[in-house]
Amino acid sequence: MNARVSTHVYCGTSLDGFIARPDGDIGWLVRFADDEALAAYNEFAARIDVMVIGRGTFEKVLEFDTWPYDKPVYLLSSTLERPPEGFQDKVTIVCLKPSDLLAHLYEAGFRAAYIDGGKVVQSFLAEDLIDELIVAKVPVLIGEGITLFGSLASDIEFDHQETRICSNGLVRSYYARLDRA
Repeated sequence: MNARVSTHVYCGTSLDGFIARPDGDIGWLVRFADDEALAAYNEFAARIDVMVIGRGTFEKVLEFDTWPYDKPVYLLSSTLERPPEGFQDKVTIVCLKPSDLLAHLYEAGFRAAYIDGGKVVQSFLAEDLIDELIVAKVPVLIGEGITLFGSLASDIEFDHQETRICSNGLVRSYYARLDRA
């Protein structure tokens, strides 16, 4: 395979596999963001040099008190043409398919991308372009919502690397993509 940016997903889900309620609410998840969870996220983030997010994630982040990213952010969107006022220096909007975006990021000098947002993760999985999955399940059932994974044309196999059980009940599992034939 040609050299490309490695891709990493780090996400929290409910026990029943949702990343947010139907309206995008993640309050049920945020309450598990204790010091232990934040330390694990920071350990992960230290290996990443660029963020790729979708419009839904971007709109959720706009609700935060402060901008949470300290790395370049690429926003995948087919509808937004420019960032809102005050965010022009924080995000680059692109309308590319995942493989083309990874080629663009590689040419720009990036080597490790955090892929975030349900639809964005699904689009990268559809092209079999996720190298690492870190899924933190919280012990909460929410019944319905936005799923992390969608339908796939074929199976994508990952190798379980490890699972960590946190003191607050969160269970974080690490998976690496099996070598592609």
